[in-house]
Amino acid sequence: MSAISASQDSRPTFVSVQHLTSVPDQESRTRKESMPPLRLTRRGKVVLIGIPLVLVAALLLFLAGFLTAPAKAADNTSDLALTPTVSVTVQSGQSLWAIAGTVAPERDTRDVVADIVQLNNLNSGVVVPGQQLFVPAS
Repeated sequence: MSAISASQDSRPTFVSVQHLTSVPDQESRTRKESMPPLRLTRRGKVVLIGIPLVLVAALLLFLAGFLTAPAKAADNTSDLALTPTVSVTVQSGQSLWAIAGTVAPERDTRDVVADIVQLNNLNSGVVVPGQQLFVPAS
């Protein structure tokens, strides 16, 4: 087999396939060896080093959150303990602090307010008159 290549005098010359697929000669080897090493720009370094590091850090944070997540509260409903509660209607001028002090004067008021917020799924400590609240019974 052979291939045709055009020369300057526009006459075709024949080149053998062996010549095209042969091992490069010494001159082309030295040319490749004398080329400078590949240099990375700042963007190239970010791509090759920074992005994989960010992905590994995100994976580690995900795994840490997954492995330290709280487990379920109980295996079955018989293991759950019910908190005894009383329903209270908020009066005009009352706050969670005042309700907590009235309901459980023997306990720390901050703890009772936290319990009221948790029992009623409140986003803040603001209550309005007429609102029904569950408060822990003493």
